[in-house]
Amino acid sequence: MANTTVDPLLEEIIGPTPGQLLRKRVFGHQGLMIGAVVLVLITLVALFAPQLAPHDPYAQSLVARMKPPVFLGGTWEHPLGTDHLGRDYLSRLIYGARVSLMIGAIAAAISGVIGTAMGVAAGYFGGRVDAVVTFLINVRLAMPVVLVALAVVAILGGSLTVVIMVLGFLLWDRFAVVMRASTRQVREREYVAAARAIGASTPRLLLTEIMPNILNNLIVVVTLEMAHAILLEAALSFLGLGVQPPTPSWGLMVSEGKNMMLFEPWLVLIPGAVLFVMVLAINLMGDGLRDVTAPENRN
Repeated sequence: MANTTVDPLLEEIIGPTPGQLLRKRVFGHQGLMIGAVVLVLITLVALFAPQLAPHDPYAQSLVARMKPPVFLGGTWEHPLGTDHLGRDYLSRLIYGARVSLMIGAIAAAISGVIGTAMGVAAGYFGGRVDAVVTFLINVRLAMPVVLVALAVVAILGGSLTVVIMVLGFLLWDRFAVVMRASTRQVREREYVAAARAIGASTPRLLLTEIMPNILNNLIVVVTLEMAHAILLEAALSFLGLGVQPPTPSWGLMVSEGKNMMLFEPWLVLIPGAVLFVMVLAINLMGDGLRDVTAPENRN
């Protein structure tokens, strides 16, 4: 039977394999690991919300209203206290993670598909396609996202589906701008010209030569827009035009607690802190993935 072990001296001369280099970059990047661990924990909490929530997030009890959290003298029956309707705050916080992650992920996916398709087409084909896409980007940038979202949601009514669709169709501009610039840079590279010279079709050029080399920029934009969508949903819910009660939403929890902010600040601080941690984790993971997948770091 042939010996499959590698001589240590030969391994030292050859150097580490690409897989070993990738693992070293991933696990050696502190920001990426911190963001990924926090985001995975929040995702697991959202997925297993029915098993983790100590109470029904919709159950009201007027005799148990405004119970303080345990670190302010409350009891372990309601570790994070209760709101003005006696609903368990920890349970609503856990179920609220589902709403934020769903809105952020789906809105970023919708806007990513629209913006990436427009940006890659404009950057690769140029000419009239580029002119049309640039005009659409300028039109979109001329419209304030928050005001347009407020107007549309006010007309159509606040609901989870409406918020997701509005954010998905409003946040594509950054994808288009970044993908257009990245594609324009990559299309002039030697390997693209070589693939074109041997007769590669346009779809094959886009899928095998262009997209893999702009993927790192796309990852960063996806994470930024996911965090942006989560914050916009929280803002809309805070203003009463986003997710409607009694659906648990972190922005809605902040809105419901603002009237008692001077007397019971934890009603606002707890959901606000969790929202901050989630957005920070998404941004840390996005920056880390950008560093790990950057073309200059692949060798």
